[in-house]
Amino acid sequence: MRCAIEPELAASLMIDFQRSFATWTIDWSKPDPVYKYPGGFVGEPGEATTSRMQLDASCEISEETGGATQTLYLTAPCRSEFIIASENLFQIPNSEFRAVVNEAFMVPIAKEISSVSESTQRTPVSASFRELAIDVHKHPSSAVVESADGIVEAALNGSRVNARSAYRDAQRQLKVTIEYPIKLVNLHVKESQFQVCTGAVVLPDLATWDGTCVDRVFLAHAAFTAADHVEFILRRGIQLAEHELAWARQVRGRDRLERWNGRGALSDRSLPSATGYYETWELDATNTVSQATHD
Repeated sequence: MRCAIEPELAASLMIDFQRSFATWTIDWSKPDPVYKYPGGFVGEPGEATTSRMQLDASCEISEETGGATQTLYLTAPCRSEFIIASENLFQIPNSEFRAVVNEAFMVPIAKEISSVSESTQRTPVSASFRELAIDVHKHPSSAVVESADGIVEAALNGSRVNARSAYRDAQRQLKVTIEYPIKLVNLHVKESQFQVCTGAVVLPDLATWDGTCVDRVFLAHAAFTAADHVEFILRRGIQLAEHELAWARQVRGRDRLERWNGRGALSDRSLPSATGYYETWELDATNTVSQATHD
C-alpha cells in the first residue's frame, strides 16, 4: 500500500476512493488440466493479464488488547467476462465479481446469512496472483463535519464526503472500523436532518477471526441518522425459481466451462448469482462524516 503522507496524519485523513485501486497480475503459465477457459482467460498458456479495480470501501479489524490489526478492501464490481477476447466479451450465464483483499489475503464474500456457517477460508494472494498492489490515496486535507447542519451543507455544496462507522464486539474484544464514500444521503433541510443510506461496504464475520484475519466477510449497505447508531443490511444468495433455470443454464457463445475434450461441464456450472438484501444489523457505533477540504 502506498501513501506519501506521514502515517500519523494519513490515518486521520479520508480515503480518496476515486483514486484508490487494487491492481493484480495473473500468470496463466500452465493450461488448466480440465477447462479450456480457466477464469475466463482465452489467450495462450504462458501469457499474463493485469486488472485494475477501484476500491469501494475499507474495513479495519483490530484487537483492543493491542494485538493484530488487519485492513481489508472491497473492490468495485464487474460482470464475469472473457479475458482478453475480441468479441463475446460477457460470459453467459453471467455473474457478479467482487474481491475483498489486502496485501496478504483474499477473503471470501458470504453467500449465506450470518447465522449459517459456510466453512470458507481466506487464501494467500500468492495463490491467485503473481503480483498485487493496493494503492490507497488520501485527500491532502479533510475535516470532520461536526453537526447535522454541516453535513447538510457539505452534501449540497458538492463536497466529497466519506463516512467512518466503528463498532465493538465486546465478547471478542475486537473493534471494526469501516470507511466508505457517501454516495447517497437524504436531507430534510428545514429540520436539519440527514440520513446516510449508501454502499457497498464490507463487514467481517468476527466468528471466523483467528488472531490473524477472518475467513468470511459480508457485503452490505449502511444507513445512519446520528453519531451513535448504524444499521447494515446484508446481501445473501437466493435460489432461482424452477421456471428460471432454463434460461439461467443456457450458454450463449463461448462456454466458460468447456473442457478440453469438447464437452461442457453442465453438472459443475455455476448458475447466475441471484441475490437479495434482508438480514439487518442494528449496532451501537461511532459514526463520523468527513469532507475533503482541498483536492
